[in-house]
Amino acid sequence: MKDGPHIARIAALIGERARADVLTALLADRALTATELAEIAGITRQTLSVHLAKLLEARLISVEPQGRHRYFRLANLDVAQLLESLMGVAFRSGAVRLRGSPREPALRKARVCYDHLAGELGVLAYDRMQEQGVFTAQQRDLQLTASGRAWFKTLGVDADALATQRRSLCRPCLDWGERRHHLAGALGAAMLARVLELGWARRDKDSRVLLFTVPGEHAFRQRFEQPC
Repeated sequence: MKDGPHIARIAALIGERARADVLTALLADRALTATELAEIAGITRQTLSVHLAKLLEARLISVEPQGRHRYFRLANLDVAQLLESLMGVAFRSGAVRLRGSPREPALRKARVCYDHLAGELGVLAYDRMQEQGVFTAQQRDLQLTASGRAWFKTLGVDADALATQRRSLCRPCLDWGERRHHLAGALGAAMLARVLELGWARRDKDSRVLLFTVPGEHAFRQRFEQPC
């Protein structure tokens, strides 16, 4: 008996090279035009239009018209989590590009994972928060502790306000490069937003890379060495 939703169509859509490149580019949680996506995928606008139509029909991406342009982004967080998980499986199975990007070392150090911090520095932050009792683990779920709420408050993040949102407050996300977890959920997104607000890092214009300044990285590492 065949049970559950039919996944073959979605798998086939994601598995085509040009569409995979488009979806990966949109993991930066930025809206991009068809021209930008065609350049990233290395195909013509006409060919890309066919791919975009299929991705829109499957609700893997969404489109927002603005003036003369149409901007595309991932449809929702579930799609982002699926793509990041696939990247982890691909990395662990050895399915890596024969010619790495010049950005690869920076990408593995710190990057945007849809709306939160990933890479070496994201894993470091998660490990330190675990060690300091910011969270307690209950099976696969994380629970924010009272001292953890106070810790986030000193960072400038109101955990109580975030807890009222419909999305998960905090959850572990497996990092494909480090093979350990970084922090996702509303708190993960707020932490990244705060890092950018403090000027510790900035987003690279053309990729998911997060570029930390030297004093910014020092402040970041120092912050996560402090006990809660």
